[in-house]
Amino acid sequence: MTSLTQDNTKTTPFGETPDTPNTSSTPGTPTIAVIGAGIAGLSAALAVANGDPDSGLPGQDVTLITKTDLVESNTYHAQGGIAAAIFPDDDPKLHAQDTLAAGAGLCEPKAVDILTREGAEQVRRLIAAGVRFDKHPDGTLLRGLEAAHSRSRVVHAGGDATGKIVELDVSAIARNTPHIHIIEHAFVVDLVTEPVDAHSLAASEAQAAGVTRVIRGIRLFDTTTGELRTLMADRVILATGGAGRLYPYTTNPQVATGDGLAAAWRAGAQVADLEFYQFHPTALGVGEHFLISEAVRGEGAILLNERGERYMTAIDPRAELAPRDVVACENFRQMMTQGGRPVLLDATAIGRKMGLDQPGLAAFLAHRFPTIDAYTRSMGFDWSREPIPVTPAAHYWMGGIRTDLWARTSIRGLYAAGECARTGVQGANRLASNSLLEGLAYGRRAGLAALRDSEDTVWNPQPLLGSAANAQTREITEPQTLAMSSPDTQAEPSAKPADVRDTIEQTMWHGVGVLRDADGLSHAQSRLTGLVEQTRAQAQAALSKVAKTAKKPKTDATATATDDTTAATTTPATASAPAPGDIADTVTALENRNLAAIGLIAATAALARTESRGAHARTDFPDTDSVQACSRPFIRG
Repeated sequence: MTSLTQDNTKTTPFGETPDTPNTSSTPGTPTIAVIGAGIAGLSAALAVANGDPDSGLPGQDVTLITKTDLVESNTYHAQGGIAAAIFPDDDPKLHAQDTLAAGAGLCEPKAVDILTREGAEQVRRLIAAGVRFDKHPDGTLLRGLEAAHSRSRVVHAGGDATGKIVELDVSAIARNTPHIHIIEHAFVVDLVTEPVDAHSLAASEAQAAGVTRVIRGIRLFDTTTGELRTLMADRVILATGGAGRLYPYTTNPQVATGDGLAAAWRAGAQVADLEFYQFHPTALGVGEHFLISEAVRGEGAILLNERGERYMTAIDPRAELAPRDVVACENFRQMMTQGGRPVLLDATAIGRKMGLDQPGLAAFLAHRFPTIDAYTRSMGFDWSREPIPVTPAAHYWMGGIRTDLWARTSIRGLYAAGECARTGVQGANRLASNSLLEGLAYGRRAGLAALRDSEDTVWNPQPLLGSAANAQTREITEPQTLAMSSPDTQAEPSAKPADVRDTIEQTMWHGVGVLRDADGLSHAQSRLTGLVEQTRAQAQAALSKVAKTAKKPKTDATATATDDTTAATTTPATASAPAPGDIADTVTALENRNLAAIGLIAATAALARTESRGAHARTDFPDTDSVQACSRPFIRG
């Protein structure tokens, strides 16, 4: 597929048979765009395209925009599975209890109830649609146990390739859905907004809800031609995933640079919980820090220090199956005591648990974890014989763009779902295998809301008090303004984008990493303040350079971007084309602009939270504080 072009064929999505009429040309029908094609974006696009036949809501055309190829996403790289209470010995209420417990007091109970009930139904839809989940010979679903779950409820596909198979199967459904039009290789530079009409009938309602702007479109950069264009839209659903590339050690793919979150922030959307970044306890300690799934420990693998001592039994009664924040922090502490060298994951314990000899264990690991088995062997390890080195790595961001229960944000017409959103389901620490479930449940909700909402609909967010019972928390839950002001001293403007990326990663790892304190956070905050200005200037310069040689864009309408980086940039008509290296540098510069901004918010939020809770661990404030058992919202000043 060529870039910035559209393509689709036909199939029956999610097992639903009725064809819906093309309503995109009906007067008053909103133009809807979905940004991101992981499970959240695909679910949103399918919900728009199919509508809701049960309630008589017809589907309509939707544009699905992806940064690279359609299937490249965090979903594609997810291993462990999808947690769903769909078995006879389980119940969504039990799943909700486990989720609330893992969230360390910051989950929104209503949001969690939606996650576990509607998520289970969406998993059943995937199964009915033929998504290739692993099964026993008799045709019943295989399921696994993961950390902090009270039931074995994690369904998987391809052993440890759940995300890949789900992404491939569901994206194929999307490609074959007539109402879904796909644009690949389009980088979202900025959102286009305008002030809410102060004379409209709903102006007072919007003002009361803190809504001051309305979405009007998206600024896109074609990563194959260098074209810059504006796509007008009345509804925009952000499903752009996380930002693992904030850190040098991450399980996330290269595309995970927080683009949607940063664009929403620049446009004026509220964000919350950005201090809570989940570090997966076990990424391979060499190479690309390949994820060693939670499910490996669920099968019986244990953690050892370099002296061969098992240590998690002395830390938590659940040992290796304690919540991820507990395991990741202890792994990090053990590494610090042994000069930063990785700890060890011993899969031979699985063989002892199951009564398997070495060949039997090797066969089991190759069958149950084929992707991990192949990768570890490619790196020279035989994990059926010896422990493998592992380290914590950035994995999942619990915080994001603050939404209500229907994925609406504080910008009218803008929705968010999946990892880029703060729905209230993850709290301070995500329960294992709830991420794909959230994308399924809230991606669908975002799509349906985009169809149903009127032009005047504004968000209705839940209070941010969490489990707090102290009135002092109400001050914390008021949106705090964070100005992205220019620093007194700036970093070297001529630095290469790749070098700037390294600076961002190292600053975040050392200052806003697994374990934090005031000194490290303050230093990171100061450094990132300078990087925000530097990366903004570099992004503008890179876009201007490419614009001089790019072809004339196919612009849908004249619009004003929400950030001065792109507002003054136009693409002239010329017969030449930018060099591939210039386009690549532009993408990196744009990503750096995003990472520096959201990294600064994360550092600021982490410095303000003077306690340890969930994935936020401060060595200078090791205890939890009941006054701070709530989420902190931020908004751009």
